[in-house]
Amino acid sequence: MAIDTHTTTAPTTTTPTTGPGTASPAPGAERLTSRAKLVLFVLCAAQFMVALDFSVLNVALPALGKDLGLSRSALQWAVTAFALPSGGFLLLFGRIADLYGRKKLFLIGLTLFGTASLLATLAWDPASFLAGRALQGLGAAVIVPTGMSLLTTTFPEGPLRDKAVGISGTLLSLGFTIGMVLGGVMTDTLGWRSTMALLAVTAVIVLALAPGLLPESRTPDRPRLDVPGAVTVTGGLLALIYSLSTAAQRGFGGADVWVTLPAGLALLVAFAVVESKTRAPLVSLPMLKRRTIAWGNAGGLVTFSMMSTVVFVLTLYLQETLGLSSFQTGLVFGVQGVASALAGSYAPKVIGRFGARRTLVGSLLGQGLLTAALLAVGAESGALVATVAVSAASMFHLGAIISYGLTVTSGVPDEEQGLATGLVTTTQQVGITIGIPLLGVLATTQASLFDGVRTVLAIDAAIVLAAAVLVGLGLGGGRTKKA
Repeated sequence: MAIDTHTTTAPTTTTPTTGPGTASPAPGAERLTSRAKLVLFVLCAAQFMVALDFSVLNVALPALGKDLGLSRSALQWAVTAFALPSGGFLLLFGRIADLYGRKKLFLIGLTLFGTASLLATLAWDPASFLAGRALQGLGAAVIVPTGMSLLTTTFPEGPLRDKAVGISGTLLSLGFTIGMVLGGVMTDTLGWRSTMALLAVTAVIVLALAPGLLPESRTPDRPRLDVPGAVTVTGGLLALIYSLSTAAQRGFGGADVWVTLPAGLALLVAFAVVESKTRAPLVSLPMLKRRTIAWGNAGGLVTFSMMSTVVFVLTLYLQETLGLSSFQTGLVFGVQGVASALAGSYAPKVIGRFGARRTLVGSLLGQGLLTAALLAVGAESGALVATVAVSAASMFHLGAIISYGLTVTSGVPDEEQGLATGLVTTTQQVGITIGIPLLGVLATTQASLFDGVRTVLAIDAAIVLAAAVLVGLGLGGGRTKKA
């Protein structure tokens, strides 16, 4: 159910998309009413809060380890405890929201996230802290797909949705970047607990505003929930994310990695078999065969995984090769946030002119070429080159984020928006998770860190450029954004 997002002068019967056989938007239809802006603010604030949680704690890990008695090897669980449920349950909660109410699930997710953040803030030992982090991840797994599907069902497909998704994507990127800077400042001045308290306060504010603003929406009919599909896909994603997160910390030689990685892949294969035989599948296999969904998600997976790898190896390069402090390194990536904000303001206009598919392919090309430009950095200097190149690359990265989300969700009926956005956000989470263990380990295991960084950047750029070509061929030409 879409709220009135047009100005009062725009007829409510205006068709929201353009193209052959459709009406052109009435004058003023691309502007948002005051209420629509408030709805967008609430949804974007929730997404920003979750994005902030991905990075705000990273700089604080050493301090909280000393405070709570977590060993260096155990610190990975501060990240993994959040990543496991946040990635593993996305598809499940996206589908539950479709069936039983997106607003209802969104409010439950906010409540859970805020309570978990308070528990992490007040943690008295490692177990209580990790429990808080795990519950935060579970709350995020509810908030992200429900918030995104509320956005895409509230704002009609066309310029209004392009604008809304553009703003959401900008804040997603800004949340991750700002978290890196803010985490260092808050830890140094107020202590690591302030980073978790910030998330609790943000959740309370959003929860206070959301009930009176957000419309309820759900699938008109309620087919039975696909329990076998839910079990296999959730188990498969949990095992896959665990194995890759652990490999990022300790390498691929651990017995747990060798057990969970094939187990995760086997469960995902079982999931595909289950979905092909059930009458009401959790994920419709014909949906996955749509070019826009298959190739759009492929582009999103590459841009997330490869850009997170660039940030990881450049952090090592700036601190261990050039000797920058954690705060100085955070400032370098703070410039990335400014670039993301600029990209977010222009991306909807670019998408409106060229279409989401072409924008996705062009953004991947730009990201790949600028990643390749990072090979120009030297072992004794290069912070300025790194700053400029990563900032420019992040602009294309954000363009890919926004356009892949629009590519995947455009043309999908409202009753399947939770599923489509669940796929989008699952791709995002898996992408962030797999890039560092697959490539980042090359930088840390070579004799020379600098040589390892250059190797990773070269492979990273090659993968992104190859993906741009393949996604372009897979999606085909044309400006249309429908499946």
